[in-house]
Amino acid sequence: MISKTDIDIYAEITGIEYDPLLCSDLESFYYGEFGAALSNETTFILRTDSNAQLALSWWVSPKRTRSYPYTRVYNTLGFAGKRVTIIPVIKDEGQQGDRDFLQWDTISLMSLLDVNVIISYYIDASRSGRYANKITDQKFDIEHVTGEIDRLMSYQSSALHWNMKQVENIGEIGTQALDAYSAISERLGVQMHSRSSAERRINQIRVGHEAFRDLSRASAQQAQHRETITVQPKESVTGIKGKLTIKNYLGGYYYFTCDEVEIYEAEIHLIEAKHTRTARLPSREDIKDGVLKMILYTNLKHLKMGNKDYKPVPILKLTTGSDFDLNSLNNSQSTLLANLKREADTNGFQVTINGESL
Repeated sequence: MISKTDIDIYAEITGIEYDPLLCSDLESFYYGEFGAALSNETTFILRTDSNAQLALSWWVSPKRTRSYPYTRVYNTLGFAGKRVTIIPVIKDEGQQGDRDFLQWDTISLMSLLDVNVIISYYIDASRSGRYANKITDQKFDIEHVTGEIDRLMSYQSSALHWNMKQVENIGEIGTQALDAYSAISERLGVQMHSRSSAERRINQIRVGHEAFRDLSRASAQQAQHRETITVQPKESVTGIKGKLTIKNYLGGYYYFTCDEVEIYEAEIHLIEAKHTRTARLPSREDIKDGVLKMILYTNLKHLKMGNKDYKPVPILKLTTGSDFDLNSLNNSQSTLLANLKREADTNGFQVTINGESL
């Protein structure tokens, strides 16, 4: 019998080869419509004044478990030109809300996916109607974001080089974010989290890439440990969770948690679980979130547990309520499932629904 503490897996990624087939059709907007696009779309095509195009997504929070950021990024992967994602360096919701900080591994993962990151900050917000010391409806500094987009459009190097340049400026951007939150706090009369503790964190990462990476790595390892002992509402798991640490050729480490790990002789099944209590499939957003993990898992090399080599078998596991009937899906869900199967077959992962292979 394998205990939870035994499931500690290491692997490498030397490059990404993947053909995304579930990407949503994206609306197009011109520069003058940029603010409206951010308010109404999570992912879209932006046309510059010179009619150049880029596929753009944005994160509500730097934390990767909030608001399906992986789904938003996934929807840009079918675009042949430059792909961009905007991530706030800090998101502070006020003393009665959460505060999240950008992590190194997020930047590294985006570089691996050839997605250019714009590290930015929120400059405006509204006071929560439910809590005295919480803010909502936060808005990016449009002038800062569009200035970075202008720079990016003439930038000729890779997403990796662009992203490392962004990291070099993270201390300055972090300070701008804190100044903006101080102004929001004063204007709305809302108490924010401690500025001094955020400044200490910013000063730690201002030193350079290695300091930022080491600080983020410690936080990611702690989060990884918490996830191995927690079952999320959108999981229905029967196996053992496992820690999966991935090293890439960029020097980045990703600390993921496999929802389930099963070992069969020389194979390790890496299972990402998406669950719904209804008689329908899990949501399109949940499925795409899981598929982004499949992009990683299908590109793993040199996978080890202890001193033994294993072959990774990536599996996206979908589970539903007891009234689910595969033959009673509506047209939209039938199409989604057909496209998901085609993507799985094309890229080398498996899909199961309530224990049955798709």
